Amino acid sequence: MQHDLNWENIKTGIKNPFLAFDQLVLEHVYRVPVVLLEDRLSIGTNVFEKGWDLLILLDTCRVDALREVADEYDFLADIGDLVSVGASSPEWIARTFTENHIEEINQTAYLSSNGNAEAVLERNKPATDPSYLTHRLLRRFNYVDSSQLGRLEKLWFYEPTGKKGPRGHVDGATPPRYLTERAIDVGRKHSFDRMILHYHQPHNPYAAKAMAEERELFEYETHFRLDPEKAWESYLADLRYVLDDVKLLLDNIDADRVVISSDHGEAFGEYGIYGHPIGSLHPHVRTVPWAVTTASDNGTCTPETPRPSESEEASNQDVDETLEALGYKF
Repeated sequence: MQHDLNWENIKTGIKNPFLAFDQLVLEHVYRVPVVLLEDRLSIGTNVFEKGWDLLILLDTCRVDALREVADEYDFLADIGDLVSVGASSPEWIARTFTENHIEEINQTAYLSSNGNAEAVLERNKPATDPSYLTHRLLRRFNYVDSSQLGRLEKLWFYEPTGKKGPRGHVDGATPPRYLTERAIDVGRKHSFDRMILHYHQPHNPYAAKAMAEERELFEYETHFRLDPEKAWESYLADLRYVLDDVKLLLDNIDADRVVISSDHGEAFGEYGIYGHPIGSLHPHVRTVPWAVTTASDNGTCTPETPRPSESEEASNQDVDETLEALGYKF
């Protein structure tokens, strides 16, 4: 988090005293010590210690949210839970792709719509600003370089927040179809032992309802603390939006054991907390769904999305801008 003492931050603190308390007090007396302890203790379960062939991450997906929509999807018959190793994407990445799981990582394809994959695994820069203490502390973890992965695809290049495109909302983030089609293509052409798919949805900004209603995003769909109750409905709409793509994926890829989970959850005001700050042990942030199913390629989809070439992939500046738009720089 950023703690510069300037007039803008002072005004923000006066207007939102709990936010100031959260960033100045809870950050230092609670979350920073947690991150420091994580360097010594094992909080949560590393997914590489579990059995799966295909791991589907729905960013910020809560256990109760997935259970709320489960009746709408046949593949969500059994939803368990798991304590995550991270409370945010950079924390999850730094604590998942570690040297002690190098053999599994070497045989894993990681296709991601989340730019933190590059920020952490390629640039060793879990923060976009040097004043983010908890982000900087992530460098203490013994995570691998992206070259150790069997494959890394940087799919946040497609229609990031602020970029207009054919499939999404200009104020939303990378639409799920790009990742779905790339996963189908990789699954058919390659034989990695494991594959991780990291969808952006249902992380804010919530764009599914706005697309359906052909409108701009409401302010609470970007800053959900402004109206958590209304934002929750938009959050569920984005969850359904990505689950519709997961349904398509499961009909077009072969995998005996598929797990639908998340890197972390989201707090919607419970115990006065919003979001998913690094180091949080909030139950709705640290506990994620763990739904097991199967997949079979019935050839109902012909993917059209090519893998971005190195020259086409987002530049470092683009990644920073994308992460800032998603709330990783305050």
